[in-house]
Amino acid sequence: MENNKKAVVILSGGMDSVTTLALAVSQDFDCYSLTFNYGQKSISEIDAASFYSKKYKCKEHKIFDINFGDFSNSALTNHSMSITNVRSPDEGIPNTYVPMRNIIFLSIACSWAESTGANNIFIGANAIDYSGYPDCRENFLESYEKMINLGSKTGAEGGKFNILRPLINMRKIDIIKLGHSLKLDYSRTVSCYQASNDGKACGLCESCLFRKRAFVDNGLNDETLYI
Repeated sequence: MENNKKAVVILSGGMDSVTTLALAVSQDFDCYSLTFNYGQKSISEIDAASFYSKKYKCKEHKIFDINFGDFSNSALTNHSMSITNVRSPDEGIPNTYVPMRNIIFLSIACSWAESTGANNIFIGANAIDYSGYPDCRENFLESYEKMINLGSKTGAEGGKFNILRPLINMRKIDIIKLGHSLKLDYSRTVSCYQASNDGKACGLCESCLFRKRAFVDNGLNDETLYI
């Protein structure tokens, strides 16, 4: 696979993934967006992903169906589990962790990338203002990139997958600054763990609190739509 400007962008419809898409487009990548319908409570994020895929003129937008509720347990997919809204730092990984989610998402993204002749995969993972998920950390993504190049046709034939994570060491306040520099309107993004069907946020979950604080710290009006 030759080096090119084709890229698969994992697009949830949230603030981080949409900023990542806007950045990739600004860098002249031909973007193919990939969204996962994985049984999440916040189903409106899929609508957000479709909106931004069209807005940024992605070459193609795929929605991949995989129900994590069939084989794993998480407050994001199990409707009988309540999402923990406030945690102390010593409580460890929250109940919103979806087991192996990014490992699975990245594998599917790389499979599509190899089939379409792309060698760049963008993911909006962030390891600063985040919930402590182990599959959002730099050491994981660095190791994953090595692994996928060892276990793929692309790597075996001398090519290389690039797992691009431009936001990995950025705070939410800096992500919003980056997005605004790219003229990104965040009002249609959905970050809330339990957003309503029309994309309105609860304002209480951990993801909402990270996002809300970033707007405040930037001295900006909160562009989030709340219930």
